[in-house]
Amino acid sequence: MIQSLIEPVSTYAGEVDFLFLLITVIVMPWFFLAEGMFFWLMWRFRYQEDQPAMYVTGNEPELKRWITVPHAMIIVLDLVLIAGAIRVWYMIKQDLPEPHETVRVIAQQWAWGFVHPGPDGLLDTEDDIEIADELHVQVGEVYHYQLESRDVLHNFSVPVFRLKQDALPGRRITGWFEATKTGVHDIQCAEMCGIGHGIMAARLFIHTPEEYQAWVDSHAPQQASAR
Repeated sequence: MIQSLIEPVSTYAGEVDFLFLLITVIVMPWFFLAEGMFFWLMWRFRYQEDQPAMYVTGNEPELKRWITVPHAMIIVLDLVLIAGAIRVWYMIKQDLPEPHETVRVIAQQWAWGFVHPGPDGLLDTEDDIEIADELHVQVGEVYHYQLESRDVLHNFSVPVFRLKQDALPGRRITGWFEATKTGVHDIQCAEMCGIGHGIMAARLFIHTPEEYQAWVDSHAPQQASAR
């Protein structure tokens, strides 16, 4: 479904897509059933000549079954959805695998800043690569991101990763991703953050190992000499 619109490009994207599909499959029949029953009741109990009015208290057993039975069925289905949601939440938000590298993501009105590790593979060293509106990663490697905001609430959204994370002023939030395909994709701010929210976009570059190493080598010396 959603895969036909936005391709999945992370290891957990398929799990997120399946959860949405599960929600759709479970909720959609109940939606159409409820709407169908609503219109049938309007037709069945429409005004008719010589039809006496009925006084309904809501305590009649034959009427209460229309509430209690569907509710019991929906509770069971809700437990399935809750279990699926907790599983995906834990996988993405709690169970962070060991990273190949860590990148820093800095949100501000209305641009993205990214701090990549240089040739030493570490942040906060002399060879860090600081760049605006471009995130460069290597395919098939686990990355941790450290998300910060310099001003207001933003949201780090990478649709192909099925990743969305609020950036909160005064906090550094750690998450992770692992890209599965090379390519160039969009990064968005998914939280209304002011008049320039609509133009707060960046690009995600997913490289092969050789391409990524060449990018690091070409940018690290330039960054170091600029300090």
